[in-house]
Amino acid sequence: YDRAGERLKQVNQMVGDSDVGVASFQLLEGTYQLVVVAHSSSSNPTMTNPLKIQFTNAKGYTDTFLYYETIVIGSEAQTQNISLRRIVSLCRFVVNDAIPEGIARMEFQYTGGSGHFSAVTGLGVTNSTQKMSYAVVAGQQQTQYDLYTFLHDTEGTIHLYVRAYDAADTLQLEKEFDIPMTTNKITWMK
Repeated sequence: YDRAGERLKQVNQMVGDSDVGVASFQLLEGTYQLVVVAHSSSSNPTMTNPLKIQFTNAKGYTDTFLYYETIVIGSEAQTQNISLRRIVSLCRFVVNDAIPEGIARMEFQYTGGSGHFSAVTGLGVTNSTQKMSYAVVAGQQQTQYDLYTFLHDTEGTIHLYVRAYDAADTLQLEKEFDIPMTTNKITWMK
């Protein structure tokens, strides 16, 4: 991104690519914002604006790492070695009981975090309603669901609705929880 936040170039890489972890740019002399995001979502976030990098419910929320630095380019070539930091909070929701007969889908809807983050701060920038949905099988035990979010500060609380639906998509059960969370930490809920 240039100094004003306009994206100049974006390189997307995947594990298995021959050049994964290496990128090069030809830039004019000046000041730039370098942003590197690593994640395991089903597709890349929208990165048009470095102050609002966006994942969506459809793409899914995952473990996310960030590197951000303002760099000054002069007449000489430079190399940047980067170190990413984890910027998400994770609620690991574990159901110890066997999934009852008649339940076909579990849905987790939560507020208090964000699906968007600022590359500058690594913190959430919107008040999102995030949703994850999982097909389940009756009798399944010790089922684990990972719910990621970007908090608005290093600590926060998400409000979580857990819903169980049958095969006709009729709500069978709903529970609510307030779960305190911390950036770069896993909060276990059993």
